[in-house]
Amino acid sequence: MGLHELDAVVIDGRSGSGKTSLADRLASRLRGVGRKPQLLRLEDLYPGWDGLSTGSRAVPEVLSSGSYRRYDWNREAFAERVAIEDGTPLIIEGCGAVTASNLVAVRDWVTENGTQAPVRGDVHANAIWTVWLDLPLAERRIRALSRDGETYAPHWDRWAAQEDAHYADHEPWALVDEVLRG
Repeated sequence: MGLHELDAVVIDGRSGSGKTSLADRLASRLRGVGRKPQLLRLEDLYPGWDGLSTGSRAVPEVLSSGSYRRYDWNREAFAERVAIEDGTPLIIEGCGAVTASNLVAVRDWVTENGTQAPVRGDVHANAIWTVWLDLPLAERRIRALSRDGETYAPHWDRWAAQEDAHYADHEPWALVDEVLRG
């Protein structure tokens, strides 16, 4: 499946595994083939440092309603409303992006709102690619703390505990099309 055939990409992995970087690279490549993707970052759905599960559970509602209020980490409050555009490729990335219910919601969104990118003639792709990024703990921690510095450092352990609980319940690596190990 080529980039021109993708209607949605869902990227999950623990903090510091490279989700944002992969999403940004894919968005750039999609723009390079004439497609303007929209990014849905779960960090915009988490209601603060204790909100991983809440943000993950928000994905189906966001997709069915077509919008969400972005969480402003500096103000520690939800801010402006952001629309999810129909007919454009959607890249969803963040801790908790891949759950069974989120994948059903993505499939429903693609069926109703996807680009209907032609593959051959009148056959449409409605293609979804799901990926889990796996990186060793030491490297993830270095990457996350070098990216977000002292802002994230006091929250690392508490966020990791949420990841442990969430991923024990959902096992996203077993639900994805591909596991990428770094």
